[in-house]
Amino acid sequence: MKKTVITVVGKDTVGIIAKICTYLAGNNINILDISQTIVQDFFNMMMIVDVSQSQKRFDEISAELEQVGSEIGVDIKAQHEDIFNMMHRI
Repeated sequence: MKKTVITVVGKDTVGIIAKICTYLAGNNINILDISQTIVQDFFNMMMIVDVSQSQKRFDEISAELEQVGSEIGVDIKAQHEDIFNMMHRI
């Protein structure tokens, strides 16, 4: 399993989760865990996904997710689980 952490931040609007999940399903990326909150008008979501079954390279997935985010007005970042863990380890 190749876990990736996806974060989504931006102004809340209809269809954010639908667009992202449609992209993930279309690229055979399985959602393992998901958490989302809305504080006032700001949307925040964190997902742990398994990209091991996707035919695309990580850099392609990351770039395409950023493009999806741009289209819907949110900031989407994808990081390998190991890099995320090292960056947030104290």
